[in-house]
Amino acid sequence: MYLCVKLRRFFEMEIKDVAIWKPIEFSEAWERCSTSKLDVLLPSWVRRRQTLKEDSKAYNQFMERLKRQHAIETGVIEKLYDLSEGVTETFIKEGFVESYLQHGDTNIPPHQLMNYLNDNFSAIDFVFDVVKNNRTFTVSFIKELHQLITRHQDTAEGRDQFGNRKQIALLKGKFKEWENNPTRSDGTRFLYCPPIHVDAEMDKLVEILADLEGRKVHPLLIATWLHHAFVAIHPFQDGNGRVARLLASLVLIKNELFPLTVKRMEKKRYIDNLELADNGQPQGLVDYFGEMQKKNIEGALNMRLEVDLAETSLAEIVGMLDDKLTLIIQKESEVDEDREMLLMQRIVLFNNAKVTFDGVVKTALDKIKNNVKWEVFGDEELSDNKDVFARHIAIDNKYHYNDTLPHGTIYCKINILEKREYALIISLHHFGNDDSGIAVGALLASQSIEKNYEKAPIDFIPLQIAPFTTSLDTNLSMRLREIIPELKIYFQNILTLTLAQIASEINP
Repeated sequence: MYLCVKLRRFFEMEIKDVAIWKPIEFSEAWERCSTSKLDVLLPSWVRRRQTLKEDSKAYNQFMERLKRQHAIETGVIEKLYDLSEGVTETFIKEGFVESYLQHGDTNIPPHQLMNYLNDNFSAIDFVFDVVKNNRTFTVSFIKELHQLITRHQDTAEGRDQFGNRKQIALLKGKFKEWENNPTRSDGTRFLYCPPIHVDAEMDKLVEILADLEGRKVHPLLIATWLHHAFVAIHPFQDGNGRVARLLASLVLIKNELFPLTVKRMEKKRYIDNLELADNGQPQGLVDYFGEMQKKNIEGALNMRLEVDLAETSLAEIVGMLDDKLTLIIQKESEVDEDREMLLMQRIVLFNNAKVTFDGVVKTALDKIKNNVKWEVFGDEELSDNKDVFARHIAIDNKYHYNDTLPHGTIYCKINILEKREYALIISLHHFGNDDSGIAVGALLASQSIEKNYEKAPIDFIPLQIAPFTTSLDTNLSMRLREIIPELKIYFQNILTLTLAQIASEINP
């Protein structure tokens, strides 16, 4: 009886086929994609990474944590295992140690989890070695990568003739022999490349990649296209998502960027943008991958030396500090015209930010007709005084605010019904350990003005949005066409949060 019910449901279910795979190409839609999400901060990373190579220990520690994070998250989003947030952070910082696990931290046996994690780590570490040794990108390399990442995975999920899920033997390092078209519960079936065409498509993938690199196409576009094209082919029975992220990471690492890691809480956005790219709209996926790279750059710019007391002596640290102070004194004794010109670009960026912010506020607040007064003003010149607002924003967002260099502040005062006044404070200041890094952050302040105005306390309300970060460089005026649209979107988001907060406090 049960079997009859299952059969009836299977045959009655309306199957809707969605063709994911089409013969791969680097289409015009990909050619038109903007890489501005990454480019606004990339010049600071180009400068900073030269310095980091002189202090390889701190940089290597930073990269090892990124590798461990990739190894963990790539399995979580594929549902190979679950891992609690707490032990995830410990593993990223300390390494994969089974004794750190407690009851409920994972949904599979601990030894199996450790096997998966070590396989994933070995695979991303292998990618770094491939880049270091300048190994040629080939189909055989991709198969080798798949074999490495599935070393301890013996089965994959498949379906029988009735549509029931079942475990089938996993072909490691070999292309699929059977269709692997997943079907959702609503009957939607996603059609990837048929096995008969996989070899030809994978050869084409390698050919197109070589052409893109030869034409010096932006590495973010290459990495994103490669990931999407590989997923559309789906050449292996299982493990395609993990391999796709490794291949994208290979391109990024080769261009001195960072591994591609999709965190578990970002899975929906990742899948949504993949599906948009399936429909000929790749910009969202490029933006998403660019934003992930930008976050890693922000982390690298804020990186500090971590001392392992078991391996580092006081004398070594004293020597390192003395060397760095000597280098600073030498640089200060020289006239660094390039640095002075770089820092002068703050004024250009600040003035453009003020004009952009003023336009966003005017467009929005002019539509409010009843009892709202507003005004935008800012520093005429960048101030070299310490800024409590910049420091507050930096602490809230956990980054290093460089208070030794000038900053600028823009204010938007909003008076509501002559009862309460709000100040949306925009701070433009240096962040991280490179002079060229600039953060534009926001803070909301409010104060009652009905009575006892002088004694009324000022309430500071953190806005739950990370600062917009960008780079100064001598070509800033040319890069403004990339920066200003991104900055405008940021200001719109800030104003949205501000007005939502004001509206929530008003009780008619």
